[in-house]
Amino acid sequence: MRVLLIEDDPMFGTAVVRGLRQNGMTVDWTRDGQDGYVALQRAEHAIALLDVGLPGMTGFDILKATRRNKTLPVLVITARDQVEDMVAGLDLGADDYIVKPFELRALLARIRAIMRRVHDRSNSLMSSKEITLDPSTYLATFRGIESTLSAREFSVMYALMERPGTILSRSQIESRIYGWSDEVQSNAVDVVIHGLRKRYGKDIIRNIRGAGWMVTKSGS
Repeated sequence: MRVLLIEDDPMFGTAVVRGLRQNGMTVDWTRDGQDGYVALQRAEHAIALLDVGLPGMTGFDILKATRRNKTLPVLVITARDQVEDMVAGLDLGADDYIVKPFELRALLARIRAIMRRVHDRSNSLMSSKEITLDPSTYLATFRGIESTLSAREFSVMYALMERPGTILSRSQIESRIYGWSDEVQSNAVDVVIHGLRKRYGKDIIRNIRGAGWMVTKSGS
């Protein structure tokens, strides 16, 4: 999952980026409100983590401007614990609100909860045919056997299983697993998918010649 962090506190931001990356997420970080707003318009991310007190453009201003034409999930992270601020953020279109300081596991749980709502799932498990992916543990269960995926394998499977039945091209998968500072390796996606298909079978990840790859919907 590719996450956009809009946060001006260097120490706090560094800790969040490190924690999210350790949990298999790709993170892009902007430290200025205006830069964050521009990044949101690119629609490259699955979710944005938005601080309120930002230089250049406040988090509330970003919400106002973004919600006019964007539906990207936004989790507000801030030191403001007043009920009025929480209500204002939610009324402006934030999907959830978490107050600093917080434990990383609480942040991860809120991200998973938002993504469940976005994709209309009753729980965090993602299923397709005979395979189930648990984003909270990196565990893939195939025909009753559990295995732990590497960070890159998890990122590719997550991208494919977000929307079963939808074909994703190589560039679309790359946009979900590489951040701004990452060097995109020309055949990395192909290598990962080849390994996953070898492990789970070609019916789990289908190659659509000339278009890309897809996982089929459960029951298909």
